[in-house]
Amino acid sequence: MEKVIIFDTTLRDGEQSPGASLNTKQKLEIAHQLSALGVDVFEAGFPASSPGDFEAVSLIAKKVKGPIICGLARALRKDIDICFNAIKHSKKRRIHTFLATSPIHMKYKLKLTPNEVLRRAVDAVKYAKSKTFDVEFSPEDAARSESDFLCRVVEAVIDAGATTVNIPDTVGYSIPSEFGELIARLFARVPNINKAVISVHCHNDLGLAVANSLAAVMNGARQVECTINGLGERAGNASLEEIVMCLRTRKKFFNLSTGIKTTEISKTSKLVSSLTGMIIQPNKAIVGNNAFAHEAGIHQHGVLARSSTYEIMTPQSIGLKASSLVLGKHSGRHAFEKKLRELGIRLTPGEFEKAFKDFKTLADKKKDIYDEDIESIIEDELSQSGEKRMYELENIFISSGTGMKPVARIKLKKGNKSFSAEASGDGPVDSSYKAVDKIISQKFKLIDYSVKSISIGKDAVGEAMIRLNYKGKTFFGRGTSTDVIEASVKAYLSAINKVLRK
Repeated sequence: MEKVIIFDTTLRDGEQSPGASLNTKQKLEIAHQLSALGVDVFEAGFPASSPGDFEAVSLIAKKVKGPIICGLARALRKDIDICFNAIKHSKKRRIHTFLATSPIHMKYKLKLTPNEVLRRAVDAVKYAKSKTFDVEFSPEDAARSESDFLCRVVEAVIDAGATTVNIPDTVGYSIPSEFGELIARLFARVPNINKAVISVHCHNDLGLAVANSLAAVMNGARQVECTINGLGERAGNASLEEIVMCLRTRKKFFNLSTGIKTTEISKTSKLVSSLTGMIIQPNKAIVGNNAFAHEAGIHQHGVLARSSTYEIMTPQSIGLKASSLVLGKHSGRHAFEKKLRELGIRLTPGEFEKAFKDFKTLADKKKDIYDEDIESIIEDELSQSGEKRMYELENIFISSGTGMKPVARIKLKKGNKSFSAEASGDGPVDSSYKAVDKIISQKFKLIDYSVKSISIGKDAVGEAMIRLNYKGKTFFGRGTSTDVIEASVKAYLSAINKVLRK
């Protein structure tokens, strides 16, 4: 099985993402993790671009062992000198030089004729070759270059000593079939092409970077340049994790391998995200929070029966412990039952059905359901198990605000009868409690009241706890809801029902 060389450019092209700048210490930390990940080559930076980049590349070349350490240089002798001085400390080093070959770049950016570009490219490769054996050349904007001229350039730089020739889709313009044909054409028309590794570097402007890279691989390219989380200029580069897991998951189709330790993928992704401040979108393939998460009841049932029903790769393969069954309004009984087992909760069939119904009611109100929410539901059910509720809250209406008197209208249910009352107090909770007292036709002394969040987020479940004194005895009540006023009334009724049962 042939191997695809993984060339990571997170520290160079990835760092060019707006807002993703890294300091030297952070670059070194990522470099060590890329080595642990098993990348074959990583581009440590562009040494001539700034003293800071030179320092970072130089330090990485001294400290990091394993991969080939590559530096980028324009097709200028001074850039190549600076690049070599930065990477020379590594035993495995590469100079990557580049020059644009598309008509639009040559005319408007370089202001050079094609023959001048060809001569400068050859001179740059020869000069870099005099510094180190491993030299890579990129005809920038190759995807928009004229076919004949691109073939001439590739042949000439290989003759000049390039060990790798990278074909970039610099502006993400290509379509997979088109880019695959470009690589196939080079193999058919460049006579010395087998003397170098053909690489590709695809940008994601049309969302096709990974697809274009794989099309190139299917047509003979054996190095893919990519970044962690798909970072890079504009819309980014081909995502390393997507390239690697495509080749691994569809091994029989591609018949190719990589040297990546895939169990390090999740760790590397999180490190890069943390240090660059570039948040990973939840639905990002492979490393997004939702990549191995299932909420729909049908999917959850399938995954519980056999994970491969809805998972084409295992979460463990990228370094995660397990899939995530997300509890929400689309979840079914199987996922809810599994969550209860994980929490060590056992219920009778009747208790389970009531708890599941309460869970679905909560899920319609609350976007994220946490373990604390489930435990709260169960505690509420178990506290009522075997006891007839005397009064239950049917609905509540509160009118309150700055400079106005709070008013609460409460409707309670007892058996088949409903009772309503309205009252005003010092605040919405006090008003609600006074309305309840009117319905019960008794007064209770509140000796303790507290409310707190028992889960996470702005839609968290609130838990109210109270203590009542009635005829010298203390009664405890507890209530939960996403509405703290509702939780407070439930807690009050919980304690009152205990008083009345006595």
